[in-house]
Amino acid sequence: MRIALFTEVYLPYINGVVTHVKLLREGLEKLGHTVLVVTSDPNTHHHYIEDGVLHCPAVKLKKLYGYGLASPYSSTRTQMLEKFGPDIIHIHTEFSMGISGIHIAHKLKVPLVYTLHTMYDDYVYYVAPRHLAKLAREVSRQYAGHFARNAQALTSPSEKGSIYFKEVGITKPVNIIPNAVELDRFMVKNIDPAAIAAVREKYGLNDGRMVACFVGRLGKEKSVDVLLDDWAEAICPEDGIRLMVVGDGPVREELEAQAKNLGLGDQVIFTGMIPHDDLPPYLAVCDVYVTASLSDTNSISMLEGEAAGLPVLQRFDPINADQVIDGDNGYMYTSAEDLGRKLRLIRDLPPEKLAALKARTTQFVKDSGAEDLANYTLSVYHTVYKNRQRTQTVRPLLPVIPFQNPFK
Repeated sequence: MRIALFTEVYLPYINGVVTHVKLLREGLEKLGHTVLVVTSDPNTHHHYIEDGVLHCPAVKLKKLYGYGLASPYSSTRTQMLEKFGPDIIHIHTEFSMGISGIHIAHKLKVPLVYTLHTMYDDYVYYVAPRHLAKLAREVSRQYAGHFARNAQALTSPSEKGSIYFKEVGITKPVNIIPNAVELDRFMVKNIDPAAIAAVREKYGLNDGRMVACFVGRLGKEKSVDVLLDDWAEAICPEDGIRLMVVGDGPVREELEAQAKNLGLGDQVIFTGMIPHDDLPPYLAVCDVYVTASLSDTNSISMLEGEAAGLPVLQRFDPINADQVIDGDNGYMYTSAEDLGRKLRLIRDLPPEKLAALKARTTQFVKDSGAEDLANYTLSVYHTVYKNRQRTQTVRPLLPVIPFQNPFK
């Protein structure tokens, strides 16, 4: 098949959606398919294709990590997509590139697949004052509904997407396709020991004390403030457990001040932004991954931690309850007291039992690679492609191995 993936941001930028699209592309290409990534690029003034990426000129958003915002409509872009001849257009964004994907799919009469990566109810505070939050939430839902109504198939990394669409009034089925992780890259045995030692030395982690970590964008929706409050209530210095917060974002200064006011100065480390390529040794120096976020669908950062063998402590989220199985790849916690109890439980495990838990944690994500993601997604592509075949003549598909999506 020839597949066009539309995303607002792509490499060298890194976030959860970029990682998802990157791994989906790699998996599809390994299976013999041709992929074109279509993305905005604030560093160009003309459309061009290089290494399988169509770069679209965009305005740089200085307040948003330097990301670009392209025009949603472009005759040049449409012509280049027509020349590429996609069998499927798959959009991974609700902004300009998403609108462009809908327009071009309609123009070329190509099936459209839409993946909802983000629960925008948790992000309206970025664009609306508190007294307008309810109105902004309703507008965002209707906007997402527009994308869903134009797509022939919907996917999401977790059941949260399905629930969200039902609340919006969309009755189409949602294919739950979990995110992928670069398993080999994050397994501790594959990480340079010198890099691990350097991180330990930099942050004074050579004393053998337990280290928990959270990795992600520091925005209100990630609830790191809740994690700090719980930590202050449940963990005392005598427990010998430290928390490393890896990432940057708009509330970082607030969180650092909160940690100081809570008397956590010696227990909490804020690393700031760490380039994704440099992340593996940071995970390797830790013992457990902890998160209080209820906004994530299927956190890629958490999956990367699991690939590194870090059991997960996740604040109880009934919709995502199947992502952490107690005693298998970690534990759900329901309160500050419960968080403290389970952190100490992991800390006090005999070495052989801790090693077994870490091995089970890595095993838990072993089927979350690029080819697995591609196969799950191909099952969706082939369904919409065959439906389109009934009404028009299309080029024959490349032969593929039949695959049954276990997440249906």
